[in-house]
Amino acid sequence: MDSNKSLRKVDSFTLFSDGMQGQALKKYVMNSFGCDGQNISPELSWVNPPKGTKSFAITMFDPDAPTGSGWWHWVVFNIPATVSEIPERAGDISLHLMPKGVVQSRNNRGEFGYEGPCPPIGDGPHAYIITIYALDVKYLDLDRNAEAAMVGFELNEHTLQKASIITYYQRDE
Repeated sequence: MDSNKSLRKVDSFTLFSDGMQGQALKKYVMNSFGCDGQNISPELSWVNPPKGTKSFAITMFDPDAPTGSGWWHWVVFNIPATVSEIPERAGDISLHLMPKGVVQSRNNRGEFGYEGPCPPIGDGPHAYIITIYALDVKYLDLDRNAEAAMVGFELNEHTLQKASIITYYQRDE
């Protein structure tokens, strides 16, 4: 984590990432479908969750995907309320970097864990919205095979507050 983390003074529920900024770095980009990134999930941290928070969830969504309904790149839930950060690469389920009990369900590609940006060539910049949800329940009663839309429905039912980071990525060639 960034040594400036202790200097962050915010009064509301806020999501941070030292790596995922305004433009997605190549290391966060997918490494298939013609994209040549490293598919590394970003480190994330958050502060000031609302009173009554019992767990957290994280999503990464591309509303600009040419599907008519966007694209879910990452869906994570049942993060304990005692957790306030996840390390880089935690979206790689084979590394077991998430706390015990955390679920990384299927992204829209049908795989578990993180899927980096990879918009169609020439489609212009796509927004990738990473959101942390403070939830009023300890666990969502869903398993890893839950579709992103079902997780989204449950998140809508149990969100106390949420905070987001938006990054952009485009492929021109």
